Amino acid sequence: MLIDDTENSRLAIEILESSDIEFVEHHITKFEETCCADLPTTTAPSLFAPEGIFRDLDGIKEYLSVEKNNSSGETSESAYW
Repeated sequence: MLIDDTENSRLAIEILESSDIEFVEHHITKFEETCCADLPTTTAPSLFAPEGIFRDLDGIKEYLSVEKNNSSGETSESAYW
């Protein structure tokens, strides 16, 4: 999950942790220091998952719904983006 220092990122982390969803945090400023410069078109929080890309708190909540519905273990077509 791509995060920054905003309240929304903190809340997204809490939502995923309270739902027992495992994730890896990547702070948006770390890209400037180590990888690919800044990411001007990407918003935080953003969750990158096999089911798709989920942005902002509403997207994180949508992911929880998708994850709950996909608990059968089936891989969706969008898992190959």
